[in-house]
Amino acid sequence: MATMAPTTHLLAVLARRAAPALATAALLGAAAPAAYAGSPSPSASPKLPDGLYGTKDPQYDGVWRQSLALLAQHTVGVRPAASGVAWLAGQQCADGAFTAFRADPHQGCDTKTMRDTNQTGAAVQALAALGGHDAAVQKAVGWLKSVQNKDGGWSAMPGSPSDANSTSVVIGALAAAGEKPASVTKGGHSPYDALLAFQLGCDAKEGERGAFAYQPKDGKLAPNADATAAAALGALGEGFVVAPAGKDVDEPVKALGCTGGASGGAHDPRQAAPAADAYLVAQLDANGQHLPSAMPGAAQQPDVGNTVDAVVALAAGSHGAAAQRPLKWLEKHSADWARQSGPAAYAQLVLAAHATGADPRSFGGHDLVAALNATGPEPAGSAAPSAGPEKDAEDNDNGGIPWWVIGVGLAFGAGIGFLISGRKKKNQL
Repeated sequence: MATMAPTTHLLAVLARRAAPALATAALLGAAAPAAYAGSPSPSASPKLPDGLYGTKDPQYDGVWRQSLALLAQHTVGVRPAASGVAWLAGQQCADGAFTAFRADPHQGCDTKTMRDTNQTGAAVQALAALGGHDAAVQKAVGWLKSVQNKDGGWSAMPGSPSDANSTSVVIGALAAAGEKPASVTKGGHSPYDALLAFQLGCDAKEGERGAFAYQPKDGKLAPNADATAAAALGALGEGFVVAPAGKDVDEPVKALGCTGGASGGAHDPRQAAPAADAYLVAQLDANGQHLPSAMPGAAQQPDVGNTVDAVVALAAGSHGAAAQRPLKWLEKHSADWARQSGPAAYAQLVLAAHATGADPRSFGGHDLVAALNATGPEPAGSAAPSAGPEKDAEDNDNGGIPWWVIGVGLAFGAGIGFLISGRKKKNQL
């Protein structure tokens, strides 16, 4: 098996969610060449605030990883530390939005603050689950509604074209906040209208039907496994937490019906999700029960995080047996990825285990819950972690993103195009 790159998935996901920050950094070219050609170790991270999960610079993923960590703990019955919850709540701007990281939350957000729908959607899901933050949740939902695009969807960066992943994250946030996503419309279009526009239909190649694209490129849709997994959840109105249906529940996957000269894609979300799941199953079966990914210029290798997302999507669709196969692969191959990538990775695995009815405290010989707890402040109301926080890999920064990758994007002033293009293209088959 090829050597696994544990940060590949988080790099692409965080690049998408950090697009505004990367865009600004790309324009600030003064420091970029040094980041690309400088010493082999990154500059020292700033002193991290109390309550934050993870040991690396939160500039691009602070709210994201904090939200997933708190949500995963809550889901498995761990009461998070008050300082961790307070840190997340304190990151909110007065208008309701969240950005990835505010070093000084006492300083108000201004027009230069890069607000992010994905970070906001993640925070909504966490704070809604934890309870006691109704005002913050409703304010965040109000902001998300205010930046909805006319096609009914969202992008990570408000004002940019909608994408399948961001739209799905916001759908999950709306549902968590007690909203009916279908009724949240803009220009007469709902989030589901936007989402279905990203699905490849009967006009696509046979092996690509049912998949979702991240965004159209030149008016064309290309299959993307990460977008497909996200959209399969969004189409069902699900967020990050999926209630376990039980291992015995096994709805067969149903490919998009394309007989009798049918054209186009699914006409409602409940048809779209099974077709997306069928695409994921085919990809998993073809690749040894993991999804592949490759950084530009690198050999193809397993994408652990993308595989986790697929497992959760299949569990949400009640495809029990189909979810168990890649889950078994994850039990054997996810430990290094999670250890190096940090709290968000542990949280993803905890939520995947929960969704499939597996035990996150005994997952391939690892206690995911203890490992997650060890990356942040000691939980309230539960036993202290048995070991100290597991440090990220020495060459990693920014929540598991290799420092040199960020440097390359900044040095060439095209970080967003490079990173997001990698996410959109990497799963084209």
